[in-house]
Amino acid sequence: MENMEESPLRITPTVRALSSALRATRGNVHDCVRRGDGGNRMFPEPEKLWFKESTGKNLRSRDFLSPSTMLNTLYADGQLPPAVMSRVLSVRGRGVLPVAGGEVMDEGLRVRIDRAAAFKAVLAGGATEYLTPSAQRQGCVVLNCPALHPKTNPPTPESLTLGQLRTILLADHMGALLRGQGFSVSLCPLIPEDSDMVSFLRTLDIDWPTSPANWTNEEGEEKIQEALEKSTYRERETERGRRTSGGGGRKNTEEGENEAAVRVNLKRVFQDEGLQGYDPSLGTCTVHRDSVSHLAQLDLATADCTQVAAATALHVTSCQDEFRQQQIAMLWRASGATHTQRHLVCGPVKTPASQLSAAQYLQLRRGQMKEASEMKYGDQVEGQTWDDIIRVMTSATIRFELLSTVHTSPVTLDVQREGGVSTKGPRGGVFVMYNCARLHTLFDSYDRGVEKGLYPDIPDGSELDFSALKEEGEWLLLFNYLIPFSEVLDQSGPALDCEGGGARVNLKTEQICKFLVSLSRDFSSYYNRVHVLGEPLPHLFNQMFCRLYLLRALRELYHSALETLNLPPIRQL
Repeated sequence: MENMEESPLRITPTVRALSSALRATRGNVHDCVRRGDGGNRMFPEPEKLWFKESTGKNLRSRDFLSPSTMLNTLYADGQLPPAVMSRVLSVRGRGVLPVAGGEVMDEGLRVRIDRAAAFKAVLAGGATEYLTPSAQRQGCVVLNCPALHPKTNPPTPESLTLGQLRTILLADHMGALLRGQGFSVSLCPLIPEDSDMVSFLRTLDIDWPTSPANWTNEEGEEKIQEALEKSTYRERETERGRRTSGGGGRKNTEEGENEAAVRVNLKRVFQDEGLQGYDPSLGTCTVHRDSVSHLAQLDLATADCTQVAAATALHVTSCQDEFRQQQIAMLWRASGATHTQRHLVCGPVKTPASQLSAAQYLQLRRGQMKEASEMKYGDQVEGQTWDDIIRVMTSATIRFELLSTVHTSPVTLDVQREGGVSTKGPRGGVFVMYNCARLHTLFDSYDRGVEKGLYPDIPDGSELDFSALKEEGEWLLLFNYLIPFSEVLDQSGPALDCEGGGARVNLKTEQICKFLVSLSRDFSSYYNRVHVLGEPLPHLFNQMFCRLYLLRALRELYHSALETLNLPPIRQL
């Protein structure tokens, strides 16, 4: 196949190439195809012409399917002209998977990929190009987490709600994803380095930026205050007396409040600038000190974005705090900020029959993880190594519990103390970390076999015959996980700066967690069924090495995916 080894194989270019091959010239299209206003025939969109198969059952007979309904749309009685079939079977191009064959069946046109060629193209070079985003982007993103801004008092682990913890974890995850895509990312706000919040977040593997203990941002706050006082959206004496919309975190102005307080008409801000998606009940807002502090932190975080063509502030907030954050966003705009602002809003976290702070939740899960480990491993669970393992596994449990759900949807947690967490079974973070550890254990066993002279060193991939990978699970792991992974990593960034759509932005923030859980289920099924390290017999080595190439690439895929969650892999459990 042309350029197959030079260009990483991708699902999207393959679907596009197949769609282009399937589209006929006008003369071949069925007369009943609907027409547009100008009399031109309307073709189905390329992404609707083909389905990528993913289940083990369907992958036994096909890898891509163009359903019979699509064939009937394009051709009279769904009869595929021989010339079109020939084009489909000979598709090629940059990133296009090699086609081995195809046929029209009752369900439609099914296509099979040349699996041996695909295995070689992906694995022989180490699969490194499949473990990172397929393209690098430019721009500056400020991830603002309102949960960490001081209100009346600085936030603490004890005052932090589970809904707010969800927003912090989400901001941390988004930061890693966007950095991987090439964005310059800043986290806002800075938190005092001597605060309990710093150690709490580090326990969860969150490295949030800090400020010196006695640091203040007085100069920045004075600049914001002055800008709001001079803003064209400030209400003057003659405009007062109307109902205000609060002060960005405090109750509406009380009787007797200082008449010199700055009030800003937020509704005029988003109306004059044509901003969509803001709450129409946003009215006049009294500017309080905590709002000024918040805005000054945002200014500080965006200070380094001046040299970047595109800058976006992404406010990651809970649904309970969304209204207040819209106030802050419009106050920032009224102060003169011109950065694009989007709001990533999280649904609530529910804990039936219990009310836990973030600190209590962490303590509960850590205790359950230690208890589960002791039940499985007994007296081995002691010392610094096990303390580190339990810390990481606790962090993984919490991250997967709070991030595996679509961010707009509520999360319901079982926080009964007797519920416990399992060290086995397909239950989120623990299951993922366990299967990652199994891959490390496998390669440790292989290395010991090499030291003992049982196995030779793994040869260069060009020397292997990858047609030996015939197990159903092997193709499933390559086709569903290794090949698509870079495209999964691509999907967060472009939505940030898309035109229109309102204040809110909906991102597929749950994808990595769901991807890892699904991968772990399929890998576990394969690993429990196939004996990778076989008898040390020369005629078996080729197949063993091909499998080791596949599983080594999977191990690196785990590492890359876990890195977006800031979770270090555990080598053994």
